[in-house]
Amino acid sequence: MQEEQPGGAKDHPQTSLADPDHRAWLRSDAARQLDFFLPSLRGDGSFGVLDWDGAPLKRGPQELHTTTRLVHSYALGHAIGHRGADDIIDAGLTFLWKHHRDQKHGGYVWAVAEDGTPADGTKLAYGHVFVLLAASSAKAVGHPDADRLMADIIEVLEQHYWEEGAGRFCDEFNHDWTPFSSYRGMNANMHGVEALLAAFEATGDPIHLSRAGQILDFFIGHMAAENGWRIPEHYTSTWQIDPDYAGNPMFRPAGTTPGHALEFARLRLQHWDLAGRPESPALEEARALTQQALADAWGRAGGLAYTLDRKGTVAIPDRYWWPVTEGIGVLATLLKIDPSDEDEDWYHRLWDFAARHFVDAKRGGWFPEIDADGAPTARQFEGKPDIYHALQATLYPLAPGVARHLGALRQGAAGSPLDQAPEALFSESRL
Repeated sequence: MQEEQPGGAKDHPQTSLADPDHRAWLRSDAARQLDFFLPSLRGDGSFGVLDWDGAPLKRGPQELHTTTRLVHSYALGHAIGHRGADDIIDAGLTFLWKHHRDQKHGGYVWAVAEDGTPADGTKLAYGHVFVLLAASSAKAVGHPDADRLMADIIEVLEQHYWEEGAGRFCDEFNHDWTPFSSYRGMNANMHGVEALLAAFEATGDPIHLSRAGQILDFFIGHMAAENGWRIPEHYTSTWQIDPDYAGNPMFRPAGTTPGHALEFARLRLQHWDLAGRPESPALEEARALTQQALADAWGRAGGLAYTLDRKGTVAIPDRYWWPVTEGIGVLATLLKIDPSDEDEDWYHRLWDFAARHFVDAKRGGWFPEIDADGAPTARQFEGKPDIYHALQATLYPLAPGVARHLGALRQGAAGSPLDQAPEALFSESRL
């Protein structure tokens, strides 16, 4: 008999974005996550990966997305007044500057060995845009080292990655900036939008908002609209779809990834809001992406399949935590802008599934994957490798708006919009 999973439905109240019990549950799970990942910080200022119980796993290279996502996540923790958040931010910014940063060639190496030297000197756009996210989030909460990191990463992105003619980021270089492939990808650009919007929120510089819009117009306004509201992942050097590309099965799987469509849909609405909510198809595009992804990937047993083939059929059925969190994120956003019964139903369904299968209410953190029976498993991931996706899923719904979450969370910690969601929130923001 399968053991009832920690954090099951008995621990999770009826889900409604405005329901006080649900909002209290979100705050509680965010606190458990932030508590659980505090031991990621080692005594020497580096970060480790934790097992399911929160004990450190065997030490290995520290990867750039680990460092940067922890900085961003604990900036969110700082915004809500969580103890220990400042230690993570301090350590992360120091590690980025002293170890990931290549003082000879510039840019940021992908992985750092235990002795502080590069373990993998590859320079990926995917990692560099997360440096921009970390710098932006640290700046938003007032960290004194944020400005130097922000200035440096903006210069690196401008010099090496941004393709002005295309209006998108290219992808990858060797340690010395010599190219080793002509690959172009959607994933780095999607996270580039996330980082550019965070940079705009932190600095007010309109170039970040403009560039995020260019990326969104290409991948959503053109690619998704022309491909059944599924977004092709892989491209040639001239930005033609590369339908036969199949790289790393986790970071660059073949086909399309419904979880990315859900993430892109939320970012589309965030950009639209920051741009002043102009007349545009943003809401319709976000709904189309969301509806198609949920229709394609939600299985009979629940959860979202990882990838689809070119015809939209499930290719990799594995169920990970992060597509569910991204579904929660976009549905919470839609509920704040133009709520519908269908949005409410899906929001409840995703949270109910997450609480039953992914949330570890006893120890904190989320299990990253489940097997065919819905039990936690460790085929692709060792331990609990990430706080970033799940923490955003618990905190972003608490903020009253669809953008500037860090500022809203800081105000909530000092005052009180996080404790309740007045009905006026929905009626005033409805289109």
